[in-house]
Amino acid sequence: MKAVIVYESMYGNTHLVADAIADGLRPEAEVVVVPVDQATGDFLASFDLVVVGGPTHVHSLSRANTREAAIAAARKPGSDLEIDPDAEGPGLRDWLDSLDHLSIGAAAFDTRVKGPAALTGRASKGIAKRLHAHGCTVVVEPESFLVTKENHLLDDEVARARAWGARLAATMASVR
Repeated sequence: MKAVIVYESMYGNTHLVADAIADGLRPEAEVVVVPVDQATGDFLASFDLVVVGGPTHVHSLSRANTREAAIAAARKPGSDLEIDPDAEGPGLRDWLDSLDHLSIGAAAFDTRVKGPAALTGRASKGIAKRLHAHGCTVVVEPESFLVTKENHLLDDEVARARAWGARLAATMASVR
């Protein structure tokens, strides 16, 4: 199986989760992890599985203005936030809206502040809905990985992402 993980990351949390999911998939799959600006339609067609993740901004996928606000927050004096090297590229919302039809397996994840999803929102649900609309077969329920209010991953989230990747590989093996 060949899998690609496409991510949008502002402060590096979603990037870390994407890498951990890849680690979980690797025993069963050839895996590539790419930022959203490197995931063209032609590139995606060569994979059996696309895993897409991004940060939750204002209850959903980021928008240009929320991405700009996140970058501005990191640049404020006294901020301990570091901007991911790929943060200033395109966002998942625009990328997903531009996709052509894809007949491959898919999974969605997000990073969001710890709290009830009804209060924090979940970008992963919107990602899964858009992937399905483009012809993908979403093979698992969307997943959230949690950050603190200060935008740092909770302690066990990398291990949980690795385990989710392993479960995803097992699910793909059972449907093939």
